Amino acid sequence: MLVDDTPARAAMLEQALTDCGFQVICRMASAQGLMKQVAEHQPDVVIVDIESPDRDMLEHMTVLNQHLPKPVIMFAEQGDSNTIDRAIRAGVSAYVVDGLNPERVRSIVDVAVARFREFQALRNELQQTRTRLADRQVIDKAKALLIQHRQMDEDEAYHAMRKLAMDRSQKLVDVANDIVSVLGLLAPKSQRTRDQ
Repeated sequence: MLVDDTPARAAMLEQALTDCGFQVICRMASAQGLMKQVAEHQPDVVIVDIESPDRDMLEHMTVLNQHLPKPVIMFAEQGDSNTIDRAIRAGVSAYVVDGLNPERVRSIVDVAVARFREFQALRNELQQTRTRLADRQVIDKAKALLIQHRQMDEDEAYHAMRKLAMDRSQKLVDVANDIVSVLGLLAPKSQRTRDQ
């Protein structure tokens, strides 16, 4: 997908991409409606050719990166470090200054796609780690509640939860959430009883 507000420049870039064996499936004059077009056309790469990315353009890139992440290559005239930093934070995989060199198009696309894939792998790994940590915290809280309310030791509490998960064909964290929901309500009441 090609986003370029200058028809002559867009035609040159499209020709350079075609010469490298790429197919431009959609050409847009602005980033307005970018999410919709990406969802509809499902491009492998989004290429933006622009003099300087403004705040609206970077917001569109951020939204795209959050909801439909794709490798994004930005060709721009302005190359100050602040603009580049904002573009990279918005999800741009490659920021190329001083226009287009047709001989470099293939390598730029290849590097941007590789960098995007690496970033996505790291992002997925981070999300999985966060999920595992959150699950572990719920399981530990459920064990603590079982220890407190059922006079079990830690191993007994864990094995009881495992058995319940197997009996119900549920994940351990789902059983832990149920235990926290039920026994968590009892904690304040029993605390009040002890205080009286």
